Amino acid sequence: MRSGKDLIGKPIISITDGRLLGTVKDLYLNDQLYWLTGIHIGTEGLLKKKNYLIPRDSVIVFGIDAVLVKNADVITESKDLVESETWPRLSKLKGREVDTPGGTKVGTIGDIIIGEEGHITGFALAKVFVEGPIAQQGQVPREALIDTGHEDGVMTIDLPKVERLQQELPHTDV
Repeated sequence: MRSGKDLIGKPIISITDGRLLGTVKDLYLNDQLYWLTGIHIGTEGLLKKKNYLIPRDSVIVFGIDAVLVKNADVITESKDLVESETWPRLSKLKGREVDTPGGTKVGTIGDIIIGEEGHITGFALAKVFVEGPIAQQGQVPREALIDTGHEDGVMTIDLPKVERLQQELPHTDV
């Protein structure tokens, strides 16, 4: 498992010709925060901004030193991939408040924890406002998420479920 910030700044290389296509600027996530859906590689233009991305299905490996993609033609303008409009970016998720259904403030999101195939397994907290297992681990497992916070900007978690799952989620320094 690794953190999302580990991927930021990594070079993106085409496996067909070894060409450097750019670097990872940000990560796109699906709207339910289950998996990575793409890589944001940058924005061009002053007046008419164009966002460029690489869809997740074009990525072969999220490597230690680089991200390898199928070929040099995988770069897509976000307007050409309609569903990308609903994909939140990691940079927008950072700082999102986390609370319980009762309104207890738990913390704020600092990063995501990614599994081998690009699935989000949890969230690293930048700030923690509670004591106990969450404070000790500094993480919230994805399975404990009730509401992603896209509507109101506040994620909601099932605190008892977090405490049960904390024993299963290995601690990582993210």
